[in-house]
Amino acid sequence: MIRSLAAALCLSTAVAGPLWAQEAIRSRPTALPVDDATPAPRDVPYPGGTIRLEVDATDTVQRIFRVRETIPVASGGPMTLLMPQWLPGNHAPRGQIEKLTGLTFTADGKPLAWKRDPLDVYAFRIDVPQGAKEVVAQFQFLSATAPNQGRVVVTPRMLNIQWESVSLYPAGYYTRQIPVQATVTYPAGWQAATALRGQRTGNRVAYETIDYEALQDSPVFAGTHFKAVDLGSNVTLNIVADDADELDFKPEQMAKHRKLVAEAKALFGTYQFDHYDFLLAITDEMGGIGLEHHRSSENQVEPGYFKNWDSGEALLDRNLLPHEFTHSWDGKFRRPDLLWTPDFRTPMQDNLLWVYEGQTQFWGYVLGARSGMFSKQETLDAYAQIAAKLDTAKGREWRPMEDTTLDPIISARRPKGWASWQRSEDYYNEGLMIWLEADAILRQQTKGRKGLDDFAAAFFGIRSGDWGQVVYNRDDVIRTLNGIAPYDWAGFFRKYVDSTTRETPKGGFTLGGYRLVYGDTPGSITKAVEGAQKIVDQSFGLGLTVKNSGEIASVVWDSAAFRAGLATGSTIVAVNGDEYSPDVFKAALKAATTSGKPIQIIVKQDKYYRTLSLDYSGGLRYPRLEKTGEGEGSLDRLLKPKT
Repeated sequence: MIRSLAAALCLSTAVAGPLWAQEAIRSRPTALPVDDATPAPRDVPYPGGTIRLEVDATDTVQRIFRVRETIPVASGGPMTLLMPQWLPGNHAPRGQIEKLTGLTFTADGKPLAWKRDPLDVYAFRIDVPQGAKEVVAQFQFLSATAPNQGRVVVTPRMLNIQWESVSLYPAGYYTRQIPVQATVTYPAGWQAATALRGQRTGNRVAYETIDYEALQDSPVFAGTHFKAVDLGSNVTLNIVADDADELDFKPEQMAKHRKLVAEAKALFGTYQFDHYDFLLAITDEMGGIGLEHHRSSENQVEPGYFKNWDSGEALLDRNLLPHEFTHSWDGKFRRPDLLWTPDFRTPMQDNLLWVYEGQTQFWGYVLGARSGMFSKQETLDAYAQIAAKLDTAKGREWRPMEDTTLDPIISARRPKGWASWQRSEDYYNEGLMIWLEADAILRQQTKGRKGLDDFAAAFFGIRSGDWGQVVYNRDDVIRTLNGIAPYDWAGFFRKYVDSTTRETPKGGFTLGGYRLVYGDTPGSITKAVEGAQKIVDQSFGLGLTVKNSGEIASVVWDSAAFRAGLATGSTIVAVNGDEYSPDVFKAALKAATTSGKPIQIIVKQDKYYRTLSLDYSGGLRYPRLEKTGEGEGSLDRLLKPKT
């Protein structure tokens, strides 16, 4: 009887089909069509006329920007207004829509109902009455009052206005076709700097009418402690600081900034702007930033930038301005074709960031060395640190470098528990290493007559003064390189960009007269990193980076530390029976090189304690570059000033 019932059940299933497909058991709705009512951008002038944008930035206590935006309209009917979502330089959808509040619309003084688009929460739909001439939007942008809410952009002594946070724009048009005239009211006595030019009346500045794309690309730094320094060639260094004494600098320090401007012109042969404004905040109160724009850049460094010029963190900060300045040519003027978008709603596809960011990283260090912002030895130490750290990225075994260009979208720079295996935005520094090798190959192929300088002039140094955009693709890059020195550049990029690898490219070292070696003493940059971040960095050997407090900052995948069972976020309490300190930890690593015995550690993870053995006898391990051969190599020549 049991066998017969089982057979009957089997037969029933065979006739009726699989359980998941039986309609009598599960209701099955039909999908409704997706209705994207937001009009696609068209390259035609916005017919309404010039938008008037008024921003009240006087609230430095509650840190609220109050906005009134008057949008002229040509006709009545449905209209969609957008807050920028996909932000250039962020390579990701980073618009802070959650901070836009109190939104109202009126036409001829009468309120208009609005509805947020459920498919795009950055889009607001309204119905403009027939005969209306303009729509007035009013809202607040609630800037962060603490770092856990996002980047702090207002303090009692300075502020940073990013126009994408305090404006809306009409959908259906290329943003370069929408004219805007912005006015800002600042706190009493504050001075402001931006790539925009305007007229000041009291604390109110009315800026020139400009298209919305260029407005978004022209942020503001303002503050009570302010100084503007002429660097020549229509380039200005605008400094705001927490304290007045941070504005004081030595003549030789500013001479290096002026030389940076001159060296960039010598490299590219052009300036891709009518004027350029460095916006530099020396602060530990306003949030950190390093963001490129075509005629300006937003830069934050820690206090002591001038006062502690040769110390650790100040040394690390000096790479920021050369990098962001280079972006005026690479990234803003010449831009990958799939990264350029007609508005701030169209998704960016983040292609060729190993050129956009990687070559900018390359030239940032080169210009830093040529201008004296870094010494040659500090630059070589930086290269060693970069290459060694990239070699700890074990994720290269499964994830090609090209895939990391999508990381701004994938992870939005959130902390990673296993960063060496997950990989991060390696297109910056691995891009640098690829271009170092490309420079060495060019110099080798041309017997030293040409290098990547020639690529920079041919590719980026065109149309002097043009601050629009010229897009490119990979074939354009390869074609330009072959015009300088024929080589299998397509295969070169397939190998390093598209394929998985075992280690970062080091041909720039070996062909350039150097090699990467390790010793027990940190170089200047590694020492500066350890001091600034308050860590012991032994990722290069043991595979572990530990904060001075004992908290584990990172564990390299499949390293000795990984195999011992350590994880990021745990805390080392004791080493070989002694309470943890950086010196105790380093001493134990040194002692293990002769004793050969595993290092005993006690680790606290959450509320649990474990005793572990670190089976590692490699000692302290720090990277440096060692000269090979005699005389000047191609890497030496690359770092020499041109002016």
